[in-house]
Amino acid sequence: MRKPVLISALSLSLFAAASACYMHGAGADDLPAPRSMVIDASLSKAQADAEILAARRFYAFWSTGDAGYLDAAIAPSFTDRTLPEGRPQGPAGPAFASKGFRAAVPDLTCEVEQLIVAGDRVVAHLRFRGHFTGTFGDRKGAGQPVDFIATDILRVQEGRITDNWHIEDNLTLFQQLGVVAQ
Repeated sequence: MRKPVLISALSLSLFAAASACYMHGAGADDLPAPRSMVIDASLSKAQADAEILAARRFYAFWSTGDAGYLDAAIAPSFTDRTLPEGRPQGPAGPAFASKGFRAAVPDLTCEVEQLIVAGDRVVAHLRFRGHFTGTFGDRKGAGQPVDFIATDILRVQEGRITDNWHIEDNLTLFQQLGVVAQ
């Protein structure tokens, strides 16, 4: 009697794992598609594809808040090279930042305007959009639109992001959140 239960539990676990691999794996249909790309012609197709997939998974995480995409995108040794004050270093950093953004802008999306792929680097020009319906510090949103840009430089090794240098248009974001005057 225990064998069918064990087999059923094992089958369910394998099904869940396979589903997670499909969702966050090679299937790229549900990932944000860059509006344009510039790809270094000296890269092999396999290397360029691996770097693009890692970036698209990373931006699927930013667009959805789904940590499965983050886990698939970044290496355990991930380092934020422009770490903002108060954000933990390593893989916990992006998850922490996303949680803060989503507390303020629950419908936050990330659009990939452009990817430039060269060597082991991917440069991404991004647009974040949503509505400030949550809270940011002591401020409560009233549904006002949020629309700001960011640029990342990612280092990708063995198909995973190991380093990120990033800059966000925080002035525009803070003006839209009402933190600073326009």
